[in-house]
Amino acid sequence: MTKILKAYAKINLALFITAKRADGYHDLETVFAPINWFDELHFSPSETLSMTCSDAGLPADDSNLCMKAAGLLRAESGTKRGIKIHLQKNVPSGAGLGGGSSDAATVLRHLNEAWQLHLPPEALLKLASALGADVAYFLSDAPLVYATGKGEVLEPLEFSLPYAVVTLFPHASVSTVWAYKNFKLKPNRTLPDLKAAMQQVCLNRNAAAFSLFENDFEAVVFEHYPQVKAAKAKLLDAGAVFASLSGSGSAVFGVFNDDRAALNCYDDLRRSYPASLTPADFRRSPRKT
Repeated sequence: MTKILKAYAKINLALFITAKRADGYHDLETVFAPINWFDELHFSPSETLSMTCSDAGLPADDSNLCMKAAGLLRAESGTKRGIKIHLQKNVPSGAGLGGGSSDAATVLRHLNEAWQLHLPPEALLKLASALGADVAYFLSDAPLVYATGKGEVLEPLEFSLPYAVVTLFPHASVSTVWAYKNFKLKPNRTLPDLKAAMQQVCLNRNAAAFSLFENDFEAVVFEHYPQVKAAKAKLLDAGAVFASLSGSGSAVFGVFNDDRAALNCYDDLRRSYPASLTPADFRRSPRKT
């Protein structure tokens, strides 16, 4: 029997890069929020480990994060069990939406259950961190998560985002490696209290506090990809109270105070861009761990 699970993408409501680390990563401060844009993972019983993908441009071998996740889980647990994975790829690659990371986390969670491994959450978090900086976030079901370190030190926030969100893919893929190599670090600056700002925009519905939010990749991405800057401007023109790049791009998102304005924006702009509409107070569908 085939099991089908949704792997939801994310946006970074703000993203401050604070330092270069000795291990080659960067320290950052961000808030992750889930969006209603997802890949589908189909799991079918098999004696071997294999994978197919709807996107012929993506690898379906051991270099795919899904296969890496399954391989790490087998190595950690010592199991020899197999699975056939089919990835229905809907979230654009190179968009800063964490699609591949979400896929990998979904594999970890499902196979831990399907293979009856009973690995504790801390073991899955360790494997997630080995796969990528933001994979650990996707093991959480919290609606909003404040993250530091390289993105793996997570603090769930006890509230959701009470605004509708429209997310656009501006027909360009941005390499995360390229983005980190070319952005300009801003040392010795004073950063806002991001958790306090989140409380203002979410609990007090103070949209003016979004003015404190920035994404440190915007300058370099907008300079080299003017179509990404143009997509953000269209969201603001459509009535978004805040718009930003997500992650290292290229996706941009707009936050709307008014659900009707968000729907109108989505209906208009999805004619030109792959897009998603996320309702206010969105939470990912409950999943078993």
